[in-house]
Amino acid sequence: MTAPLPRLEPLRHVTAGVLNVTYHEAGPADGTPVLLLHGFPYDIHSYVEVAPRLAEAGFRVIVPYLRGHGGTRFRERVTPRSGQQAALGQDVIDLMDALGIERAVLAGYDWGGRAACVAAALHPERVIGLVSVNGYLIQDLQAAMHPLPPELEAGFWYFFYFLTERGRRGLADDRRGVAEVIWRRNSPEWAFGDAELDRTAAAFENPDFVDVVIHSYRHRLDHVEGAPQYRQDEARLATQPPITVPAVTLDGLADGNFPATDAAASARHFTGRRVHRHVPHAGHNLPREAPEAFAAAVAEVLGLAEGRPPVGAAA
Repeated sequence: MTAPLPRLEPLRHVTAGVLNVTYHEAGPADGTPVLLLHGFPYDIHSYVEVAPRLAEAGFRVIVPYLRGHGGTRFRERVTPRSGQQAALGQDVIDLMDALGIERAVLAGYDWGGRAACVAAALHPERVIGLVSVNGYLIQDLQAAMHPLPPELEAGFWYFFYFLTERGRRGLADDRRGVAEVIWRRNSPEWAFGDAELDRTAAAFENPDFVDVVIHSYRHRLDHVEGAPQYRQDEARLATQPPITVPAVTLDGLADGNFPATDAAASARHFTGRRVHRHVPHAGHNLPREAPEAFAAAVAEVLGLAEGRPPVGAAA
């Protein structure tokens, strides 16, 4: 009989801003806080091997379910089920406030990387350092209608699918199936199995999942308005604000949708100390596919914040 897959347990709950957030915590309470932020269509188990490594290294590790995922719920029925980038970034700050965390390392990929970038750009005083897969992830909504090369557009089929009511229904009817297609395109070298997908797909049964996801992609492509409470932050994000905190950015060399770049491609967006690294054989779900590299990046960005040289640099 096959042993069950490990899980990030136990789970905790806290009221944070407009949400009741479900999260996993590990490591010493007095350790340097690090928030590990997952993407779509994924969940906290992207960090099932990263979180224990960082906890053993002395970090206070917080791994929350993002809005619309897992046990995280909206506190009020009337709150807009927004998935826009400003909302994701504010959720990070609200969670830190709720947990009494003044400053933290923020680390993520996909939606979680965007949330981390937004929080770091708008609230640098709260951020020790940033780890972001695929670099600077703050969306330039003014450029949303500029087409990408066709081979890249093909990988983003779901962006356009979700603009339609057919796409909304397709996501609602088969959340796991949509995720599987995206996973295989995002990570062509990752040999995940049914049990791995099932473990994550359970997080998609959140009653707000479809609304949050659909709003996220429709807002991203300028087909719906954002929620009023994020208007000011969205205006700031429209200026493509720089990230001034220390940063380690990662690109997986086997990412099927987001080709690796060099540091110069996004250098203007990072005005603090920054290291850019390529991770062989890793796709889009980089912390799950290359947990050692992701955990090392978290340790490295803390070193940058403390004035130490990048890993591998001459003393």
